[in-house]
Amino acid sequence: MYHLRLKGEHYDMGVRRGTIFNRCGVKFPLQLDSFQLNHGIQSEKILRQFFPEVCLETEGFSRTLQIDYKTFMSWLLCMGCCMYNLERNVPVEVRGCTAFAFSQNGNVIYARNNDLPPYLEKLSNSELYSPDGGHRFNITTSSFINGEEGLNDCGLAVAMTFVATNLNDIRPGFNSPFIVRYLLEKAHCVENALELLHELPVSSNCNILLADRTGEMAVVECTPHIKRIRRPVESSGVKIVCTVNNFTSDEMRSYDFSDGDVYNSRERYNVVMRTVPTFSGENVIEDVQKLLSGDYGFMCQYNDPHFKTVWSSIFNLKNLAISRAEGDPRRVKFKDDLRLRK
Repeated sequence: MYHLRLKGEHYDMGVRRGTIFNRCGVKFPLQLDSFQLNHGIQSEKILRQFFPEVCLETEGFSRTLQIDYKTFMSWLLCMGCCMYNLERNVPVEVRGCTAFAFSQNGNVIYARNNDLPPYLEKLSNSELYSPDGGHRFNITTSSFINGEEGLNDCGLAVAMTFVATNLNDIRPGFNSPFIVRYLLEKAHCVENALELLHELPVSSNCNILLADRTGEMAVVECTPHIKRIRRPVESSGVKIVCTVNNFTSDEMRSYDFSDGDVYNSRERYNVVMRTVPTFSGENVIEDVQKLLSGDYGFMCQYNDPHFKTVWSSIFNLKNLAISRAEGDPRRVKFKDDLRLRK
């Protein structure tokens, strides 16, 4: 996993990233069909309306690498949305993932297993952003510029999980990785993030998990047509939310285009919901590490050579401490990442 630091004006951050990629000889074999390219072009107009800064960053990056901005931005906006002709796309669009947050005995913890094709393990990034005019934040991503999860300096955690969408339902708008990036940079608490998210046009199905240092938390089940807020469950004095790769609420299941059990998603959800309330609170980070590692039930034990947990994260929202296993948590030790605190 790469650990990049970016700060300053957005265009300049894009140029810096592009310069690093040029030095490393990175190439992008962009393969988009007419549907994807048109979706990306129309979505970029919406992205620019709400988040022009990230468009400037992407322009700086693409110009530095001398690649077409519209095609590259379309590729970024199709991620987690309509990378459906898998054999012709890079990266392959296969996603699992379990994300949850809970408050217990004064602790507010967020955690995640990010489950993807194994080749993305070495390509993933943990990036510390200090943008002009926005919150400072750490974002973890199998891509770049956008991402799957993060924590900002206000103690707000934001994460996405993929939910399959009927292609006929996809609309121009924000895909889930750009929702994560936007809220990390712009929002300071859960209620503020909910207000901002309510205004965003969303391109495809996804779950967005939100949690802040005060213990407020929610999952927003999003479709291109409606959004539903799922509030935390309280059990044994613990407040908890969890999201996997389907819609959990009965009202939203008709929008889910999967079979409702993507990569053991039902089992992963149930393991989290029954295990977290049993934590003593004395060694909470160690307990969460064991949970992510599969000690309490199925979480990362995939028997598929083409699919695995490529990283696991734990955020302490009150002190901004991050602990991460950069690989399968059964085999890779968790290490502290304290850059956001400094």
